[in-house]
Amino acid sequence: MINVNVLLFPEFETLDAFGPVEVLGCIPEYQLHYVSITGGTIISKQGMHVLTESIKEVDLSGILLIPGGQGTRPLIKEPKFIENLKGIVIQSKYCLTVCTGSALLARTGLLDDRQATSNKNALEWVHSVNTNVHWMNRARWVVDEKYYTSSGISAGIDMALGFIADRFGNEQAQKIAKSIEYIWNSDPNEDQFAK
Repeated sequence: MINVNVLLFPEFETLDAFGPVEVLGCIPEYQLHYVSITGGTIISKQGMHVLTESIKEVDLSGILLIPGGQGTRPLIKEPKFIENLKGIVIQSKYCLTVCTGSALLARTGLLDDRQATSNKNALEWVHSVNTNVHWMNRARWVVDEKYYTSSGISAGIDMALGFIADRFGNEQAQKIAKSIEYIWNSDPNEDQFAK
């Protein structure tokens, strides 16, 4: 089994996390874990309560998913959180971010000189977090080695399907999209929300 560690924090955007979870949860080899730095109940921006495991208690060698949301704003100013996050990302085989989750990843310095994207409505702010990242203004999602970053909220579903296509083939991704009755935007460069 391969762990999918969904890193949650107060005020995360619910669909950022659970859109990709719907997709990744269709893979029998993937075991989902909802984690936070300290464990316990984490409340999303929409008021959803999620009981999490402490990040110290799970195998970090698999896939890390970092959602975005309003909760990213205070976290980029917390050096201890960013230091912990950097260590977690380094241990993970793959790191997927949705929306402003890429700002948290960018703050660690691990995206320096790499291509990435984020929510187009927050791109100016995300850019200000780390100007050493090659921010892609027109991309639904971006892949740079082990890093997958997606645009805003629902784009995380497209990215997760793209991740599945890269690991298991396009047919498997299309099968999952059909099973969840989702019209997959399978072109990472087609971003109708870009300005």
